Amino acid sequence: MSVITETIAPHGGTLINRIVTAEQKAEFLSKADFLPKVQLDKRATSDLVMIAIGGFSPIKGFMEEQDYKGVVDDMRMADGNPWSVPVTLSVSEEVAAPLKEGSLIRLDDPDGNFVGVLELTQKYTYDKTHEAVKVYRTDEDKHPGVKVIYEQGNVNLAGPIWLLERADHPLFPSYQIDPAASRAMFREKGWHTVVGFQTRNPIHRAHEYIIKCALEIVDGLFLHPLVGATKSDDIPADVRMRCYEIMMENYFPQDRVILAINPSAMRYAGPREAIFHALIRKNYGCTHFIVGRDHAGVGDYYGTYDAQHIFDEFKPGELGITPLKFEHAFYCTRTEQMATSKTSPATKEERIHLSGTKVRGMLREGKLPPPQFSRPKVAEELAKAMKINN
Repeated sequence: MSVITETIAPHGGTLINRIVTAEQKAEFLSKADFLPKVQLDKRATSDLVMIAIGGFSPIKGFMEEQDYKGVVDDMRMADGNPWSVPVTLSVSEEVAAPLKEGSLIRLDDPDGNFVGVLELTQKYTYDKTHEAVKVYRTDEDKHPGVKVIYEQGNVNLAGPIWLLERADHPLFPSYQIDPAASRAMFREKGWHTVVGFQTRNPIHRAHEYIIKCALEIVDGLFLHPLVGATKSDDIPADVRMRCYEIMMENYFPQDRVILAINPSAMRYAGPREAIFHALIRKNYGCTHFIVGRDHAGVGDYYGTYDAQHIFDEFKPGELGITPLKFEHAFYCTRTEQMATSKTSPATKEERIHLSGTKVRGMLREGKLPPPQFSRPKVAEELAKAMKINN
């Protein structure tokens, strides 16, 4: 009998696990009242979880200065491993001042719950504008990612972390499939090649088209929508997940698709975040990753296909995961099917595609987007949610 091996090695070669054992948890809890305390925001809490479950492998904690500078300036950590977005814990100078390097720091979530421990190895200041320009390609605070940088503290705390407990997601416990579990599922299904798909928006026909094109050439599909912190005007995660469930029930081959949540937070870093998202999916066991139009973009800060071009800045095989680059898809009224400019003879007037802003506007007005843009059951779900939220 042949043994099914891993689809792909984790980034850096080893899947990180920083979740404490029962004995470690008891020890940390016994020290809880005596440890200096730092309260995390939503993004830092997501980062803590992603580090602990191996989603950010080979990272074991919040980045030290050498790694931070390498990532910001060259998209590489100190050991040469590609990485495109800094993972840092920033605090005010007042919070940082009494903390001693070499000590343990208690990490609390936004609600004040003791959720993790930082082994503090380093404190350092950093240039916020430089990070903004290098990572986000702008220093404008209108950019949501840049705004976060400008509003966070001036000191980064660095060192390995521990997560006290892997709690069930409050909204999607059945879809909480961490990297070790997704890899096991791929092995059980006999999948050697798996394509990952990332989105923070509701799934529509263009998404469905490029996903199914990718599914033609691999063994399985890992639908992995992001449910961490997003912009306030993005469609809520629970609504997006219901849309995925509708698609799974009606339009996808269920034996070839796994739906799971990605607990990380959005950065809106465009090209840099496309690399970041690809490496995360590599850690979950994906061999391929879909990169479409304006991946992880916001506003007009990035060119339509900049998120695809950035993969060419790395040598073949260096990232260890294969990007599948797709043109913008639309419904072609001439051929009466979904297509891209590579496959359709349509003129501009014969192409039906709508922006997310346009769709949200239609839904607020009680109008459903056309079936050529969105499956009717999905559109109805979005309209219902928009009506409730208004």
